[in-house]
Amino acid sequence: MKKAFFNWSSGKDSAFALYRILQSKEYDITKLLTNVNEEYQRISMHGLREELLNKQVEAIGLPSEKLYFPAQVTMETYNQKMRETLASFKSEGLDYAVFGDIFLEDLKKYRDQKLAEVGLKGVYPLWKRDTKELLREFLSLGFKTITVCVNAKLLGKEFVGRIVDEDFIKELPENIDPCGENGEFHTFCFDGPIFKNPVKFEIGEKVLKSYTLNEDDDDQSCHTDTSEDIKTYDTSFWYCDLISG
Repeated sequence: MKKAFFNWSSGKDSAFALYRILQSKEYDITKLLTNVNEEYQRISMHGLREELLNKQVEAIGLPSEKLYFPAQVTMETYNQKMRETLASFKSEGLDYAVFGDIFLEDLKKYRDQKLAEVGLKGVYPLWKRDTKELLREFLSLGFKTITVCVNAKLLGKEFVGRIVDEDFIKELPENIDPCGENGEFHTFCFDGPIFKNPVKFEIGEKVLKSYTLNEDDDDQSCHTDTSEDIKTYDTSFWYCDLISG
């Protein structure tokens, strides 16, 4: 089997892509890699507590590795740290990196370019699938997921902290991708066929957070991670804090 690591965001697209890659039996997933904000001990962009991430990967049963970043990080620093990590993985005998991306061409190009620099190749199990069909198949398999972050420019407070189901899909505005592939919303997957047991949690407070882009960051924000776009221009988000149950 081909040795690979999986770029794990804790959300539904990661969960479904991992399910697909495990079902294929073509790749040996040696570890899950997640970017974590070292100041707040939360997953970058998603805002999920590191404690819940730990319980989630424990329920999946795969080794986990975390890459810690400061709350504010330039793309130069981000790229350097990622390159060092990828080079380390390559030295361990890994040849492939798996992602849950669906249709963002620029992001895929960026990923493949950075991977090629250290001799790795990208694998995209969900690539070019219709996102509405993808989400419905995800739900039909028994996966369960909840929104933990929504772009306040596009969605209101009522969309954060919600279980993703048929009602959620129907209520999304027409300009919103059903999988949130353009960064409209982010999720935490807590149950499904890749889990040995559901991850228990309680819903905490919902807060609106705004961020400021610095001129010296060249319009590239610290919210970049292995599962999102290279640039984040929207700066206001609703977060729902999930507390380990």
